[in-house]
Amino acid sequence: MPPVPVVPEGQSHVLAEFDCLDPLLSALRLDSGRLKCTCLAVSKKWLGLGTSAGGLHLIQREGWKQRLILTHKEGSIIQVACCPSDEDFIAVATSQGLVAVWELQLERRGRPERVSVSWEHRGQRVTALCWDSGSLRVFAGDQGGKVSFLRAGSTKLSKVPATFVIFPVQTVTTVDSRVVQLGYQEGRLLVSSLSRCYLCDTEREKFWRIGNKERDGEYGACFFPQSRSPAGGPPPLLYCARPGSRIWESSFSGEVLSTHQFKQLLACPPLPLISYRSEPQYVPAQRSSQSIAFSKLLYLGDQHLLTWTDSAIYIFRPQSGQVLLWSEIKDVVDIAVHRSELFCLHGNGQMSHLSLVSAERCVERLLRRDSWVLAASVCCMFPHALVPSRTRKLVPIDRVEHLKTQLSPASHPELIRQLDEVISRLEPLDSASSSRRSSISSHESFNVLDCGIYRVISRRGSQSEEETGSFINQSASEEDRLKEFAFGPEEDQGEQGKHLAGLPFHLNLPFGPNQPRIALQAVKDSVSSLFKKTTEKINTLQMNTDLWQRSEAQPEVLVATSVCTETENELQELRAATERATLQIQDPFVLMDPAALGAVLREWLQVLERVLGVEQPGSTSEDGPLKEVRTREERSKPQSLEQQQQGEPPLCSSSWEPIGPETGEQPPLPEKENQGRGLEPESGVDPESTEDEEEENPVRVQPPTALPSDLLGDLTPLATLYLEMSCFRGQGEEPGVLSAAGFLRRYFFLLDAERVRRACLLCHAEQPTLSPSASTELTRSSKVVEVIQKGDLLKSLRGLRELQPWSAPELLAHTHRLYERHGEAAVRSFSQFHPAVTPADVALMAQPPHFLAYLDNLVQSHAEELRLSFLGSLLQSESLRQDWLELGLSHDAPQPSDTLTADGQPRWHSHFFSWGYGRLLSLLIQLPADLSSKETMAETCRSRGYWTGFLYLCCELQRRTEAFSTICRLDDMSLLEDPQVVPQTVQEWKVLIQLSQQCSTEPEPAPPTPNGTSTPNGTATLVNGSAEGRRRQVTPENLTLRLAQSVGPDRALEVLEECGLPLALSPHSALVCELLRVAEKRQRATIQTMLERCDRFLWSQHA
Repeated sequence: MPPVPVVPEGQSHVLAEFDCLDPLLSALRLDSGRLKCTCLAVSKKWLGLGTSAGGLHLIQREGWKQRLILTHKEGSIIQVACCPSDEDFIAVATSQGLVAVWELQLERRGRPERVSVSWEHRGQRVTALCWDSGSLRVFAGDQGGKVSFLRAGSTKLSKVPATFVIFPVQTVTTVDSRVVQLGYQEGRLLVSSLSRCYLCDTEREKFWRIGNKERDGEYGACFFPQSRSPAGGPPPLLYCARPGSRIWESSFSGEVLSTHQFKQLLACPPLPLISYRSEPQYVPAQRSSQSIAFSKLLYLGDQHLLTWTDSAIYIFRPQSGQVLLWSEIKDVVDIAVHRSELFCLHGNGQMSHLSLVSAERCVERLLRRDSWVLAASVCCMFPHALVPSRTRKLVPIDRVEHLKTQLSPASHPELIRQLDEVISRLEPLDSASSSRRSSISSHESFNVLDCGIYRVISRRGSQSEEETGSFINQSASEEDRLKEFAFGPEEDQGEQGKHLAGLPFHLNLPFGPNQPRIALQAVKDSVSSLFKKTTEKINTLQMNTDLWQRSEAQPEVLVATSVCTETENELQELRAATERATLQIQDPFVLMDPAALGAVLREWLQVLERVLGVEQPGSTSEDGPLKEVRTREERSKPQSLEQQQQGEPPLCSSSWEPIGPETGEQPPLPEKENQGRGLEPESGVDPESTEDEEEENPVRVQPPTALPSDLLGDLTPLATLYLEMSCFRGQGEEPGVLSAAGFLRRYFFLLDAERVRRACLLCHAEQPTLSPSASTELTRSSKVVEVIQKGDLLKSLRGLRELQPWSAPELLAHTHRLYERHGEAAVRSFSQFHPAVTPADVALMAQPPHFLAYLDNLVQSHAEELRLSFLGSLLQSESLRQDWLELGLSHDAPQPSDTLTADGQPRWHSHFFSWGYGRLLSLLIQLPADLSSKETMAETCRSRGYWTGFLYLCCELQRRTEAFSTICRLDDMSLLEDPQVVPQTVQEWKVLIQLSQQCSTEPEPAPPTPNGTSTPNGTATLVNGSAEGRRRQVTPENLTLRLAQSVGPDRALEVLEECGLPLALSPHSALVCELLRVAEKRQRATIQTMLERCDRFLWSQHA
């Protein structure tokens, strides 16, 4: 890894992406090809997303939960604006020119209501929206230059001063060109068009032009508050974009004060985006000057100005004329800001959530998310931001040193070297405050309350041992509380008052604006010196006791020395056996002979069992080598008399880690969950015996003794090979041979996790007790496990996405936990982890209905034209297609009694029943397959009553007569509209007409009534009596009319006569036939006339 370049000292801020919104868009189905996000708006509470289908999704930012969806039939949503002062109002504009205001009515717990509607911009594209929050007015500008306002018709308008006449919709002005951006502040409306900027006093109806020079193009403008307080202070400034990377600064009255030129300042190199998606790459090479058109200007955070292009984001400090930063971010279409947060909409419909933070704040947030490599990269890029002592409250020195220990020396040696240089330059806390704390600690003892107040205890004389012990306990408890705050979630500054509201007193605390975590972190440093001094005194008093313990332990040291010698001998024996087995396996005659290969592995397994085998119960609680020797000596001995009398339970070895909670017991799985995991009682496997075996033989993820790395590398191929042979040969049934499941649990620390996963998937039918879920033990210490156990699915998925690049076994272990916690809701989200988690993995862990929902969601997540090929790539074997087809036909499907008669024939109009997974079933049937597979699928569809799929397969198999018979029994002429089903020859038409005559003479079957799902039949019965219903019936008369449209009425009547049916037609049919004759005659005459004209033209050219 090359060294990380250092940015100049003038750079202090970065754009960072801490959260991923992809799961949110996936849950809203906004990542599909048909439905996309078109616009966005953000406020303190809401994130509004407009869609191309006319829906407005309102997402609650706390927890990222969808609260509301507002639908519009007037086109797609192209503009959204949230009211800054009242979160209950939101304005939208559609593609047809509608501007609407919604009142959410959350305080009254009512339904959202569209309180005002304006068609003032009908037929025009609305290009800008902005709120007058004081009067609850929405200003809108369109591509024609018209600017209007719309009042929100609500009861809250009673707060606004009443006038003589209130017009709900009114045109403000019409400018010379398209409106680019609107802004409103303190009674002034700012309008930016393609040619110039205008300032409007809406109360006095006066207008000013800002500046004298025109422009040509999209240039934005915005108000820039000079004070944070909403009331009082100087009036805001105006900033208007100009060509050539220039910005006008204007007064509130519209007078241009100065021009800021950023063309040369933008020649600096861009700062990288700090994101979990990729490592930051900073190139310090100087760039050329940039001449940019700032299409929009937005006020951001603390006196910053934001603008962007389709390839970069720029942030300025306009009052000082400096460039805070600029970063290259591709395909940016729109940006919505709230304080220092940016929500970016990209051209492909995706979204990104960015934050403008200082470098030290970025490091602190990355450390809390365990993003070690990113945090180290930022530390090395911004050493000047971390070195000053003021940053120790956010990034203490011990946190940076802990960060260094989390980096791998093999993959990041250069990064560790640079981080060492940064650590050596870090300044401690301010010397003045340090001297103050040391003076307190030298004369007084104190502890710290939760609110951050020092509680000082005067030292009058010497303290007793009880006082010293109580003080140590208090300090330790404070240390524990500080650790809890050290990794707590970051809170908004607006929520700080909640922490102080619960205090039993009301004081103007000087540390009120700071976060409680920061205050406690500072107190932790102040307490540390006194706590260390007290601990040293206690250790000095206990020195003699330690010496007595060491003198008593000398005989055991000799025993431990002999234990180490015996362990080394056993490891040498295991090494020799491993080398001998590896050498024998390299012989082709042994490798290709399963019997000889099994004999070699069993001989090696005997040595492995003797050295690393399972320790018998009865061991004591001693640790270290002495425990290993006593355990080996007492393997064949029963428990001691004292343990039998006292009833002490046997203790497991320290190398064992039980499955399940920390109590050591595995909770029993419900019956349905066992079936979903493949633990149903088949092939002689008893679930109860399986659970007992798992409790007796937990998974071992660590070896009982330390193994050299070279020996461990030689043991892994042999252990994995033995497991694979045990899976496919069924050696677990032979007496005296370790089963595959037992070997997996006993020697999991030797196995290759990826090969174990593949073996479990391939041999699940033969070894149902063999499950790859044992890999969950490897990830028990992961930070994501804590998030999963808290029960927040969205945060859990975000944590998993931050683990990229994924390791398939580790990711599979986390998905096991998610499924056990959330069930079907978790399975539906597993499609985003494909191909790391395959459908075979999900089928092994999930119940069949849940797996079916996952498979349907996975296929539908791709574009429509790619779904068929993608589904084909998932079918690794032909048997899977039949299994998935039967699964889809048996879940969320009508009952067979509703689609089949008693004699197994299609029930009338039963094809109108809805199938929950109809799209997936259609794709499975359309996939290429051999003849036998299609016949099997056709029989399955017929037995289940899935008639649309059955008709398709009949046409594929050239069983057209059977398809025609099915259509006649279903009695629906619309089935013949499919070009693949319609008869191709006159002979097929004859067969179809004869079949329809036979079906019409048969008695009508009784309608289905077992479960109340006969809605299609009941609906068809109502339609049957009407003329439209009679035309949809498959009768000889309707078929004759359909045949007449293709071959003519006379030929159709001849076919009807050849079938031996009467020629009597209804008046309507006779009229249709007569109209067809007239149309046919006119068509022939037209063709004859055209031929004659062509003939004359050709003769004239010949002459």
